[in-house]
Amino acid sequence: MKELPTLAFLPFLALTNVFVKTCAAPPVRPVLTGPGMAYLGSTALFSCAAPGASSPLTYDLTLDGVVTRTSRRAERPASFALRVTERSGGSYRCLATGGGGAGASDSVRLTVVTPPSNTRVTSEPSPPVVYEGARVTLSCVVTRGSHLSYTWLFNRSEITSPSSSFNLQGNTLEIAQAAPEQAGLYSCMAWSRIGDVSRFSSSSEILVTVKVYVSKPRISFSVFKEGDGYRGNVTCWSRRGSPPLNFSLSVDDKEVGSVTAAERPAAWFSVAVVPGLDMGDARCQVSTDVQELTSDSVTLEVVPVGGAAKVEVEHLYRADSKLAAIILTCGVSRGTFPYVSWLYNDSVLPAEAHAEPLFQPVLPQYVLADRGRALVLAAPGPRESGYYSCRVRDSYDEAGPWVESPAALVHVTDRILNSMPRATPSPETPQNVHISSLEVITMAFCCFLLLMLAVGVACVYAMLHHRHGVCLPVNVRNSDALPLSAPSRVDTSAERDVQNQNQMVEMSL
Repeated sequence: MKELPTLAFLPFLALTNVFVKTCAAPPVRPVLTGPGMAYLGSTALFSCAAPGASSPLTYDLTLDGVVTRTSRRAERPASFALRVTERSGGSYRCLATGGGGAGASDSVRLTVVTPPSNTRVTSEPSPPVVYEGARVTLSCVVTRGSHLSYTWLFNRSEITSPSSSFNLQGNTLEIAQAAPEQAGLYSCMAWSRIGDVSRFSSSSEILVTVKVYVSKPRISFSVFKEGDGYRGNVTCWSRRGSPPLNFSLSVDDKEVGSVTAAERPAAWFSVAVVPGLDMGDARCQVSTDVQELTSDSVTLEVVPVGGAAKVEVEHLYRADSKLAAIILTCGVSRGTFPYVSWLYNDSVLPAEAHAEPLFQPVLPQYVLADRGRALVLAAPGPRESGYYSCRVRDSYDEAGPWVESPAALVHVTDRILNSMPRATPSPETPQNVHISSLEVITMAFCCFLLLMLAVGVACVYAMLHHRHGVCLPVNVRNSDALPLSAPSRVDTSAERDVQNQNQMVEMSL
């Protein structure tokens, strides 16, 4: 009967033993490590360990609270290799149980990164053809991809940072005010990076065209001989403008031709002309899809060369009064298209001067300007001295008559080279006498001082005689009248001296 109470306490002793063992077991604190980001289709490796655990444990990997992987009981940390899919993203935890204990790790969030693919550039407007000053927006678009960055290329050079020319924002590149220098090839690259691994996708190039507004057209014409007649070559052109441009020519408000310029802003038209006859007023028109401009008019009249020709000579001097150049200009009374030929000592000067002439006579060093109408002696010296003349004919008729000018003498001496002539010297003036402007001013000032000194001496002399009782009027010449205060008898010689002095005073005044 005494053993019955002892048997009754056995279950309580067993529960107490289990409780003591459970309370005595160390707590399980698993640690989960794994990637925060992983590419779609790659393998993500997670590792779960319970530091300090003495008995084998069972590890479970959960995703958003759902067990996805379980490892068997082991003493070493457990590893989980996951094939990353679109559903692999989320919060992962590790659960460790065993040895009478259990615990959960902190969460590790995995983000699935989709590599870019099928990258292309779109534009607004489309196609990207605009006039200068307009806005262009380019977008880098991908079919698939997440967590992307973008790199833009202009003519295959990277656009590193935003500037006044480009504005980079997200996947767009904006050109606020397009300029001609911003026309070219654009492309983009979409890319992502996880650690040292990068995935990228490049687009094809897109051509951005920036058109230039056309400027007001200009018109000119020339004449050439065709058989027994003459034709006029009318040129219409603009200083700027992006082709294609539509040019047309009107004579007296009647269109005579039109052409589309596909390469440069210029066009040419052929019209019939008769020398000496007014063929009318011609105008050029140029048009684009946004502009239409008209040139000033030009009269299609060809005046043949005639009248008289003349050579004018101009000397140019430097600041130190040394001769710098001599310019000879050929003028003719009339002629729309004159062709000028120069002669030096009755020898025709070629169109281009030779640095080292290989023939005689020795020619001067010269440069032709203003379509040959001006002959410039840039380094005048004694070698350039001689007789110069010009002859003029119609440029469109090589067999036409010449109009020749009288010869003009150019005489270059050392004196002319080293000083600027002030005036033409008289024949009696020695050639080696030169009076500068400073010397002229000095001489005039000295003469003025001498005149003032003479006047002052005359006044002092008159004052001294007045104090001695002699009163002689200055403005009386050879007067025999005596002053009232003078004595009745005056010596004749003294009177003559006084008269002579008065005459000197009057001459000085």
